[in-house]
Amino acid sequence: MGEEMIGVVSHYFGKPGVAAVEVTAGELSVGDTIHVVGHTTDFTQTIAEMQVEHEAVTEARSGDQVGIKVGERARVHDQVYRVD
Repeated sequence: MGEEMIGVVSHYFGKPGVAAVEVTAGELSVGDTIHVVGHTTDFTQTIAEMQVEHEAVTEARSGDQVGIKVGERARVHDQVYRVD
């Protein structure tokens, strides 16, 4: 099982549990499994939904800023990997 770095967390919204992720390489799609890793963060989950500018999207490409609903707390500068 390999991992590809996709982006970094640029903001975390605690109440809705959403991580704003700046996609820096590759693509992300609903249904992909991501691994979020940081200084004190380490969790894996499947993307159930994503939003760009409060609009639901099914995929994001390099350069996009996307909101991803996460089950655990993410922190700014955490790295986001897509798990193959």
